[in-house]
Amino acid sequence: MSFFRTLAIAGAVAGGLVAGTCGALAQDPAGGAPAPVATAPAGPTYADLAALSDAAELVLRVQIRKATALKPERAQRVAPGFARLYVEANTLALIAGRSGVGAGVTYLVDVPLDARGKVPKLKKREFLLFARGVPGRPGELQLIAPGAQIDYAPALEARVRPILTELYAKDAAPRITGISDALAVPGTLTGESETQIFLATENRSPVSITVLRRPGQRPQWGVSWGEIIDSAAQPPAPETLRWYRLACALPAQLPSNANLSREAAERRLAAGDYAFVRQALGPCERRITQGG
Repeated sequence: MSFFRTLAIAGAVAGGLVAGTCGALAQDPAGGAPAPVATAPAGPTYADLAALSDAAELVLRVQIRKATALKPERAQRVAPGFARLYVEANTLALIAGRSGVGAGVTYLVDVPLDARGKVPKLKKREFLLFARGVPGRPGELQLIAPGAQIDYAPALEARVRPILTELYAKDAAPRITGISDALAVPGTLTGESETQIFLATENRSPVSITVLRRPGQRPQWGVSWGEIIDSAAQPPAPETLRWYRLACALPAQLPSNANLSREAAERRLAAGDYAFVRQALGPCERRITQGG
C-alpha cells in the first residue's frame, strides 16, 4: 500500500491506495452542527487562504466522483438554502500534508442550493480541500472550516503554494496571541521618540515592533522576529505570512494594561504609534473565513 507522506509540498497520485467509507465535517465553534460552506463571488482573500492553510493538516486537489444528498433525518441543523452531501472523490494531488492520504477520499460538506432550489451537480468538478484526516479511518476527511472546499483553478493553487512554503519553513512566523508590553521613550529633540511594542506568541518566540520618530521625517517602523531588536527592521511585505500574523491577530487598539509608559504624554505617544502601525498594516480582509 502506497501513501503520500508527511510534509509533502507537491505530489502525484500513486496507484493502489485505499479509500475510506464515510466522511466528517467541521463543527461550529459552539460544538453544534457542521457549518455550511461559505461562498463569495469575489473569491477568497489572502487572509482566507492563510487561515485555511494554517489550520489544515492536508491541502489537496480532488475531483468529485460521486456526491449524495443526505436525507433530512441524517442531516441535522443544515442552514436554510443548503444541502448536506456525502462526497466521494479522487485525489489528484496532495499539495501539502502532515499525514498521508489515499487515492480516494470521502467527506461531508454543506453546499448552497442553486436558483431553482436544487442540489448543484458536483460530479467531475475539481476542488481544493483544506482538511484533516479522521483518526483510525483511512480515506476519511473532515473539512477544517466553512469555505474549506474551494473550486479549483491553477491560479488558486499558485496563490496557496507560497503560503504553504512559508508555513512549513523552519523559521515560520509564529502565531501572535496578543501584546505583552509597550513603551514610548521621548528623545532629546522635540518630536524625537522611540516606541517598542513586544508581542506575545503561541510558541513564546520573541517578536517586537519598533516605531522611530525623527524631527522633519516620516515615522519609520519595523518588526524584529527574534531576540535582537533591530532598529533598522522593516515592515512585513503585504500578503506574506508575517503580514498575516500581524494584520489578522493584533487588536484594533493598544490595550491600556500593556502600556508601560507612566506619563500621560508618553502613553498617548505609545497608543498613537500603535495606531500608526495598525493603519500601515491595513485591514485583514476576509470573505469566506471568520476571525479578527
